[in-house]
Amino acid sequence: MPRFPVKSRSLFLCIGDSITDCGRRGAEAPYGTGYMSLFRELVIARRPELDIRWLNRGIGGNTVLDLYNRWEDDVLAEKPDWLSIKIGINDLHRTLFAGNDPVDPKKFRELYSDILSRTRKRTKAKIVLLDPFYLSTEKGDQGRRAEVLKLLPKYLAVVRDMARKYKTAHIETQKLYEKQMRYRPPQDFAPEPVHPYRLGHLIMAEALYDTVSRM
Repeated sequence: MPRFPVKSRSLFLCIGDSITDCGRRGAEAPYGTGYMSLFRELVIARRPELDIRWLNRGIGGNTVLDLYNRWEDDVLAEKPDWLSIKIGINDLHRTLFAGNDPVDPKKFRELYSDILSRTRKRTKAKIVLLDPFYLSTEKGDQGRRAEVLKLLPKYLAVVRDMARKYKTAHIETQKLYEKQMRYRPPQDFAPEPVHPYRLGHLIMAEALYDTVSRM
């Protein structure tokens, strides 16, 4: 049987924005219907002997500032053995389109580094960082989607640098979707660029399973 490093009774905590949330605070409690839930189901299907504890701490609309403000209660107090973080697209949107509490790339870097530093000091968690993504093939320099795609690399660079600095695993989600969009239109994966259909979440769940398996 292929190696899988998450042991029984380990706590696997996933945190992020709406893409992690996916209804986990409402009708789809406690895991939601997104990649976190699909990842959990993949683990159960492939490794039924494991009794892993799971927590979804995604909240729709969150930025890394929100994670920073709730990190003590929602992550550190739980003492996770495994932690995945998916954040960034709301930070970009609020910065680009004058939303409340904008988080520009510099602030994104500072806050992301802070939560990872605290996690390294306070836990022994193995960590996976997932890139923010934007499902669009917009061309040219005009239009809202083109603006997002132009700024997105600065946020992706932060996540890449954080993975190197804190020696975490890193899933380049945007690249996964760009590969898919060579063969199928973005509308096959999401009704708009931010919130995937089940297929889009499945791509993330498979990537998370494969990444964890190699840690």
